[in-house]
Amino acid sequence: MTELTTIAFDIETTGFQADDELTVVGFDSAVSSRVFLHTGTAPQTGLADRLNDALQTPVQLSLHDSEQELLNELATFVTSTLTQHDAKLVAYNGERWNGGFDLPFLRTRLCTHGLEWPFGTLPYVDVMDVFETRFNTSEDTLSGVYEELIGSELNDLDPFTDSSEAVTAWKDGAYEPLITHNVADIRRTRALMELAERYCSKSDFSMKSLEPIA
Repeated sequence: MTELTTIAFDIETTGFQADDELTVVGFDSAVSSRVFLHTGTAPQTGLADRLNDALQTPVQLSLHDSEQELLNELATFVTSTLTQHDAKLVAYNGERWNGGFDLPFLRTRLCTHGLEWPFGTLPYVDVMDVFETRFNTSEDTLSGVYEELIGSELNDLDPFTDSSEAVTAWKDGAYEPLITHNVADIRRTRALMELAERYCSKSDFSMKSLEPIA
């Protein structure tokens, strides 16, 4: 487990229906965060600089005029960078045996645009499962479990108290708090995975392949 680099993953969307769209996709490693933002045609000046002034670990940000352009660049990043390293993709309620959000949503949007699944060679771990079964916590949300077991640092960074605020922020063009929220989520996810690896055995983690049959 620990010999595989953890790449934490999280998305933001315009809602929860099949015809809703991706607005942000973020990945986090120990070195930096990589964030893709769908802005439509709205011009942005100095957004990346403002984010990097506020966040300790660097954020590499790219802006995209459409969801399809975001997905194309995402696929290129995953296949040319992530799948070329000994890495595992990790999310919090991204995909579990009884549900999850991020990966099912992403499959639907890739399918809608006729794009291939890019994560084929990456193993995947949902860290929520570990904290539900191997830690005694009173919370089950990402921010709640993080604060109980690690502290408040990344919760203090997050400008939102509820992830539903990300929908309104994108519609209002409030991209800086939207991205900051996403970065807080991916960094909380990676911090929890590192914590779990310190206290749990390999058998406590359910690692699955993301490679499709066809």
